[in-house]
Amino acid sequence: MSITVTTWSLEQTSPADLAPAQQPPAAAGVRIVRAEIPGPEFNRFLYTTVGADVAWTDRLGWTVEQWREFLERPGVETWVAYERGTPAGYIELDAQDEGVVEITYFGLLPAFRGRRIGGHLLTWGTARAWDLAERWAGRPPTKRVWVHTCSKDGPYALDNYRRRGFRVFDTKHDTETE
Repeated sequence: MSITVTTWSLEQTSPADLAPAQQPPAAAGVRIVRAEIPGPEFNRFLYTTVGADVAWTDRLGWTVEQWREFLERPGVETWVAYERGTPAGYIELDAQDEGVVEITYFGLLPAFRGRRIGGHLLTWGTARAWDLAERWAGRPPTKRVWVHTCSKDGPYALDNYRRRGFRVFDTKHDTETE
């Protein structure tokens, strides 16, 4: 059986493009913390847990060393949302050349979806992408933040990016065999 998968690439070209989401209620106890020590096992846990039901597969074959090499690159950051001390989701940033930052991965663990954490985490991570150069010496100021999502991601992913001020700049359709 084959399915058509649509991939949308979205961008912001100014910090003013960011439209912040409403924060979760204070009673939810949501906080966002940068994972400052590169942890291949922790990032693999986040990747496999968040991506399991939306078919994330491109990093499943990575070794611990491949994870470590990626995470230790200057300009790569992982920000984790916690609800009352429990990991709820994450956003991974990758500073590329010429002041471009890619949101390489973003998502919530299934039990934490639909609780206003996603919009808040995306707002936080995008704001961090815009000020990334301040944290990494020698990086040019951020001029563009981009991300891609596809029709296999969660049903609200594309709308969440658009509500945060991202604009579609490319759309591709591919046929995949299941």
